[in-house]
Amino acid sequence: MSEAKDTGSARTVVFAVDSFKGSIAADAAAAALAAGWSGVRPKDTLIHRPMADGGEGTVAGFAAAVPGATLMPVTVDGPEGVPVAAHWLLLPPTQDAPRGTGVVELAGTSGIELLGSPPRLRPFDADTRGFGQAIAAALDHGISRLVLGIGSSASTDAGVGMLAALGARILDADGAPVLPGARGLRDVAEVDVSTLAPLPPGGVRVLSDVTNPLTGPRGAAAVFGPQKGLGAADIPVVDASLARFAAIAGGDPDVPGAGAAGGTGFALRLWGGDLLAGAAEVAELIGLAAAVATAAVVITGEGSFDGQSADGKVPSRVQHLAAAAGVPAMLVAGRIAPDADTRAFAAAASLTDLAGSPEAAMADPARWLTRAGAILAASH
Repeated sequence: MSEAKDTGSARTVVFAVDSFKGSIAADAAAAALAAGWSGVRPKDTLIHRPMADGGEGTVAGFAAAVPGATLMPVTVDGPEGVPVAAHWLLLPPTQDAPRGTGVVELAGTSGIELLGSPPRLRPFDADTRGFGQAIAAALDHGISRLVLGIGSSASTDAGVGMLAALGARILDADGAPVLPGARGLRDVAEVDVSTLAPLPPGGVRVLSDVTNPLTGPRGAAAVFGPQKGLGAADIPVVDASLARFAAIAGGDPDVPGAGAAGGTGFALRLWGGDLLAGAAEVAELIGLAAAVATAAVVITGEGSFDGQSADGKVPSRVQHLAAAAGVPAMLVAGRIAPDADTRAFAAAASLTDLAGSPEAAMADPARWLTRAGAILAASH
């Protein structure tokens, strides 16, 4: 199918897509879609608002969407226990955050992507210390507020590594710091959070796309542990360690989101952070609703659109904002699962269908996103 160039009146189009995990970042995905669209409708005004829900691409999404954002380099201890070059993002001052907002992403500091492809999983030894070190760097800069994305973790350490990097004392029965990761979690005998760094004046917003508790059949070990290398026999052992840690620390393991990022959500609650729905919070912070209100159409998407995508994921959030503004929304996904309901969207495109296979789509996502953008432009 060839898409003829449109000569009609100009319209405003907003591109608000998530990253296509393991394939292409949100800002690059938006750019590819926009290139395809503009090839068909060159007169249209295109607005880029890359999205995220707290996982991989959160920093990149904010950097692309917020004018004046500055990447701040930092070296941290990665999930393999060796230094990695990372960064956090400084958002410019606002009335609510006169000294700026720091955005720190767990995926870029302690994430599973840092373990290579395919990942060299370390289910008992990976930890979140690097994430805590990057948070500490942002605090040292003097920011007014923190926004923390906690998706894509490599560990199930209940955020102990992060807490230790922020000053907490987490000790074994001999009074020594516990070993990193889930391996050390089973030896925790004392948790002292009184020495934690103080919260910034504007508080800490924690972005996540999951509502799982810390423990139990929907907890961090049972649901997410296998992705990080825990075997069937390991799960009850780590789950018991998480429960014991919660009992010693004194927090509530059943708070929705406590199990996010291997229990890092629980740890951030101990510090005083607010657990929030990631996609909704990102949308608010980048002014997505205001952009959507100016649009004739909105394009959203993610790597895999399935039956779970309606539960707080980026496409559902963007579609709800578009519906509230009376603007049609279109969907692009790497794959659209058989159980997915796309009826809320004016049109939908699957890169897998366009490319002929998931492998072909992932091998050159920019090409197929550009093609999808052109097809959607021709259909509108």
